[in-house]
Amino acid sequence: MSISPRRVIVGISGASGAVYGARLLQALREIGNVESHLVVSDAGWRNLRHELDMDRTSVEALADVVHALDNVGASIASGSFGAQGMVIAPCSMRTLAAVAHGLADNLLTRAADVALKERRRLVLMVRESPLHLVHLRNMAAVTEMGGIVCPPMPAFYQRPTSVGEIVDHSVARALDLLGIENALAPRWQGLPQNS
Repeated sequence: MSISPRRVIVGISGASGAVYGARLLQALREIGNVESHLVVSDAGWRNLRHELDMDRTSVEALADVVHALDNVGASIASGSFGAQGMVIAPCSMRTLAAVAHGLADNLLTRAADVALKERRRLVLMVRESPLHLVHLRNMAAVTEMGGIVCPPMPAFYQRPTSVGEIVDHSVARALDLLGIENALAPRWQGLPQNS
């Protein structure tokens, strides 16, 4: 589906890892020609303050459009709103459970539900460890519905030298899943045959 301008919905929920959502918004702004729509849960706002010392104003400044969590009548709540896809970064187990069971009880989970019903990309950067059976079943349910569970797992084959590089690698993977070109992380070139 070709959307002009390209639109990406970014959800930030209350799991640890608020840096993924903030960096995703920064990356979309740097890439350009992408309109970002932001919705943040109450616990997401708390984690942005606690983990990144970012206040609401500075986070909202990273997005093109900001939607209130309780505004289930917002544009992103409708399938007629064209979007490239949606990323929830980070995605808490509560948000995962709501998406897995169709509980569109706020704008964050409603927008995710819309992405699934419209067969658009929905990328959930789930953050929890260890996982119990309900977590795993909810991940399986979302996957069966067409969503993509993409935990921000550190990759060390690129030999990152900072936390920022580790974060950028995970954000680059999420952007790749949306089909958005980016240069946040180097591409794997392979090893020589006899390495």
